[in-house]
Amino acid sequence: MHGDALIPIGKVVGTHGIKGYLKVSSYAESADSFSPGTQLALRREGEPVVILGIESARPHKHGMLLALEGIVSIDAAKELVGCDLCIDKATLPELESGNYYWHQIIGLEVFTVNDRRLGRVVSILPTGSNDVYVVRDGKKEVLIPAIDSVVVDIDPTHGVLRVDLPEGLEG
Repeated sequence: MHGDALIPIGKVVGTHGIKGYLKVSSYAESADSFSPGTQLALRREGEPVVILGIESARPHKHGMLLALEGIVSIDAAKELVGCDLCIDKATLPELESGNYYWHQIIGLEVFTVNDRRLGRVVSILPTGSNDVYVVRDGKKEVLIPAIDSVVVDIDPTHGVLRVDLPEGLEG
């Protein structure tokens, strides 16, 4: 797995118990991303990437509890706190036309249908009914609902997301 082919799906935020379980804050839409046997790349700034397989996973509070290959003590688990958990882009299933992974949306330049630049998508908030794109330009931030009536076009190839903002969101 190469660094530029890695997609973060979670972060190790703590340990659980004495047998090396990791508390993970999940960025993944589904717990299926943490299926036993899945290979994860553990990445931390300035350190080499470590590849470990998932032995077991279960939902826990607002995240997941993971057991990883070779991590069998609290001391070994503590060493991994703060690591990003990543998967290889190549392992992601292909989506139906018109559907996108978050990593394809984050970073896109956002323009209105009148060609006014609003900023760049910096994150996505899942709300239950629809996602919300957080668009930032300097200190200015706009929250854009990811619904068909607002999002007119998504073009990851050219790095552009085009929106038709309803009144009140036009800023």
